[in-house]
Amino acid sequence: MKLKISLVVLLGASSLFASSELVTKAKNAGLEPIPSSKPELMKLIDDKKDPITDAKVELGKKLYFDPRLSRSNLISCNTCHNLGLGGADGVPAAIGHGWTANPHHLNSPTVYNSVFFKAQFWDGRSPHLADQAQGPVQAGPEMAAPPALVEERINSIPAYVDEFKNAYGKDVKVDFAKITETIATFEKTLVTPSRFDKFLSGDSKALTKEEQEGLTTFIDKGCTACHTGIALGGTMQPFQVAQQYKFTNVGDFKGDKNGMVKTPTLRNITETAPYFHNGQIWSLNDAVKEMGSVQLGITITDADAAKIVTFLKALKGDKPAIVYPQLPESTDKTPKPSFD
Repeated sequence: MKLKISLVVLLGASSLFASSELVTKAKNAGLEPIPSSKPELMKLIDDKKDPITDAKVELGKKLYFDPRLSRSNLISCNTCHNLGLGGADGVPAAIGHGWTANPHHLNSPTVYNSVFFKAQFWDGRSPHLADQAQGPVQAGPEMAAPPALVEERINSIPAYVDEFKNAYGKDVKVDFAKITETIATFEKTLVTPSRFDKFLSGDSKALTKEEQEGLTTFIDKGCTACHTGIALGGTMQPFQVAQQYKFTNVGDFKGDKNGMVKTPTLRNITETAPYFHNGQIWSLNDAVKEMGSVQLGITITDADAAKIVTFLKALKGDKPAIVYPQLPESTDKTPKPSFD
């Protein structure tokens, strides 16, 4: 009996040591956990010049879901970044105003955890969420609403004006920048901590043995060269480093002026198919193998791809509870929708 107990203790200690070594290995590879404490998280996502408050978040949520920010009154931020679908839309290329597919055949990236991205958009042209939020609202193939129209719509609704005053003070100017900044404030709160974060923070039992094996394979294969940091992505990286992506000719997107492409986050990756900038691969296993070829110049076997995917499934996080808001009524002064 004593021998059995000793063996159990030794095996447990060995497992704990192995997990501790893997945590160190992961952190050395640049992987970071979402902080478990709210004060530590706020240090990462808050802006002292425009602090996150409950009033701003609630107002930003309403604006995020409000289709009146689009020319047609049909498309909201949530249309392409659906919070019930992993923060994406589940189609290869985003569909916008007039049932128009994105002219570059670009896939909608998830909005969850986007506050941790170092750059926004596939070509990284926006440095932060407030700037990013302005783009889709104005873009012809997306929401197609000029800033002046958005300002007129929101200012024509007294309940919205009152909410802006409550959130920012009575002298607030409800202009396009303030409207999109408020949407970004809501988006900052869309953080999804997972069991992976608990593991990196010291809970050795948060990941199963198979998930830890997948994490080891993920690191050993070199995936952390691009998928690193808190977001496991979100930085600008060269694309098609070793081989040509098999669907490179679908759409005309080639990255920024230097051929760099924003690396997608791997958090909640099981919810955000199809994959790649042009949404051409639906299987996560196939996406892993394609990345091995295109970026690393290696062949990732079916067995190793399955191990990595087992780990990636552990990145599915806890979503914040979102109650669909009741939006304030339009008035006789609210500009009518148009579909041209």
